[in-house]
Amino acid sequence: MRIELEKRAGLSPMFSILSPLLALVLTLIFGAIMFWLMGKSPVGALHSFFIEPLLDVWSLHELAIKAAPLILIGAGLSICYRSNNWNIGAEGQFTIGAITGSIIPVMYPDWHSPLILPLMLTFGLLGGAAYAAIPALLKTRFNTNEILTSLMLVYIAQLYLDWLMRGPWRDPQGYNFPQTKAFQIEAVLPELLGSGRAHWGIVFALVAAVALWFMMRFLLKGFEVAVLGQSERAGRFAGFSARRMVWFSMLLSGGLAGLAGISEVSGSIGHLQPAISPGYGFTAIIVAFLGRLNPLGVIASGFVLALTYLGGEAAQLSIGISEKISRVFQGLLLFFVLSCDTLIHYRIRLMLSAAGTREAKG
Repeated sequence: MRIELEKRAGLSPMFSILSPLLALVLTLIFGAIMFWLMGKSPVGALHSFFIEPLLDVWSLHELAIKAAPLILIGAGLSICYRSNNWNIGAEGQFTIGAITGSIIPVMYPDWHSPLILPLMLTFGLLGGAAYAAIPALLKTRFNTNEILTSLMLVYIAQLYLDWLMRGPWRDPQGYNFPQTKAFQIEAVLPELLGSGRAHWGIVFALVAAVALWFMMRFLLKGFEVAVLGQSERAGRFAGFSARRMVWFSMLLSGGLAGLAGISEVSGSIGHLQPAISPGYGFTAIIVAFLGRLNPLGVIASGFVLALTYLGGEAAQLSIGISEKISRVFQGLLLFFVLSCDTLIHYRIRLMLSAAGTREAKG
């Protein structure tokens, strides 16, 4: 007996559009069941998780801070995945971007110039792109699987950051804490209009998402991404190069992840330390799929996933649950997004005999 997926002859446009919303509703239902099994009030728990963080201005600023890296990374990954290239290592590119972008404030702390911040952002973008170039090179030169290589490089980046913080870059006057000196004022990303903690990282994210949407909607490059993503053979007939698309998509997604890394360090933390991300690079994968690999959809899904981080922190205080619950919600959301999309596009067939003569369709 085996299970097969058969592509449906006709797709429902309504269900295709509503699939992310259906996945979100199912996540909330199963989340309520989970809270009930934990002995918590489902309604009160969901209110603490998803409503309470939106009730004051300070929380809205925190929401923007957490959404910025998710949108920036998720927008790049959406283009990468639509081109049928699978960059799973955005977390590592985020980390390397933070490291390369921090070279100037760490190595030259006494330099004061308005050029510091633009150079930091440029170095962060280039660092993330350079790190993504490694799996791109391995795929185009040796036909290696970019999923495995990009993922393994995440742990190398994280261990390298940890070594820097406990070794060459550690602040000698930091009471033995593994972190760098605080960045000089010129190296700190300004607050947005001076209105709170939210900084210009959210502007970078929104501009990047809109620009990528415009590319996909109106430019030849976007058409090339779509064609090669659906059929490499059709792309060759159109004169497009799958090899060049690997480089373009990996460098684009890696560069935006690196920009997100230095924006987070410069705007939210103010120095480099071993823990700079709660898993933004991995969560951005969920953001990309929940946004249907559309950069504009990524904006909405980025705020939804940011809310799970913020809600998890709020729920710890209000109802006394573990911070890991936010990861459970993220996992449930990804599971239901992929499940809903699969069942909308495919029909389940249960093969009851080895010869395949008896079938049951689901």
